[in-house]
Amino acid sequence: MTAPRLARRATRLALAAALGAGCSTPAPLPGGAPSRAGAVDSASLLRDLGALAADSMEGRLAGSAGGARARAFVVRRFRELGLPPLFDSLVQPATVDPAARARLGPGLVANVVGVVRGTARPERYIVLTAHYDHVGIGRAVAGDSVYNGADDNASGAAALLAVARDLLRRPPATSVIIAALDAEERGGFGAAELVRSLAGREVLLDINLDMVSHSAAGELYAAGASHHPFLRPYLDTLAARAPVRLIQGHDRPDPKPSDDWTTQSDHHAFHKAGIPWVYFGVEDHPDYHKPSDEVRTITPGFYVRAVETVLEAVRTFDRNADALAAARARR
Repeated sequence: MTAPRLARRATRLALAAALGAGCSTPAPLPGGAPSRAGAVDSASLLRDLGALAADSMEGRLAGSAGGARARAFVVRRFRELGLPPLFDSLVQPATVDPAARARLGPGLVANVVGVVRGTARPERYIVLTAHYDHVGIGRAVAGDSVYNGADDNASGAAALLAVARDLLRRPPATSVIIAALDAEERGGFGAAELVRSLAGREVLLDINLDMVSHSAAGELYAAGASHHPFLRPYLDTLAARAPVRLIQGHDRPDPKPSDDWTTQSDHHAFHKAGIPWVYFGVEDHPDYHKPSDEVRTITPGFYVRAVETVLEAVRTFDRNADALAAARARR
């Protein structure tokens, strides 16, 4: 077989293995509380991740042809779910610093932004973000030059779709913005554009997903409560019931600056704007920013349960929206 056909076959086999890896039925939560069956459609979740991480996406560099294909896929999935746009269109072009253009492709850089309208508090917002771009095609490693970015961050973008699906089936009281962001890897221009466009709206917090599918230890981190202590009790409660090991941290430069993830993803734009945030992600792994960050190297059972955890976080913050708004007002 040619190399491309071998790559496509490997992706199909990896997805088949993932779909057969016991992901369809959620495991019981610690303490005997059952996970809500069907909350996360694991088959769709893994198919969406596989599509975004395919070689045909060419590593999804912002402004590239592969990035445009990835954006078109996300738009199509939003429409299939019935997710309406927050703005006039699902596609929100982002302003790019001209000095940064050399690091990007020559084409459009744009977010895909929808909203699930709240049933009781439609003008109050929780924002759920994940970047869909990656670093494109680069230096070959073992003959592979496509940086597929399965964990970073096809995993977060596919998780957005899974969470949106459940929110549309059971609408929250608070509106939830579902935002697939562009150019995180090359300057955070998508996140900056979204934050600018939300000025004047009542935004409770940003929940950002970046690398949520790859952890052999079954550990998912939640950063943000050190900056916003009023979030900690909600995360403590979530950790006690989560179907993964949820650990709070990575939001202060202690014991070393590299352990502080405050500036490391799209939530940083919200941080600079004074908007509270929670960042869900895994620690770096051997495939980070390498061509080997492919579907075959994710941890599928962990991934499904990590997305279940994120969904429960969104539901928890929605249920406690009034308390969150009061806590923010006191700060």
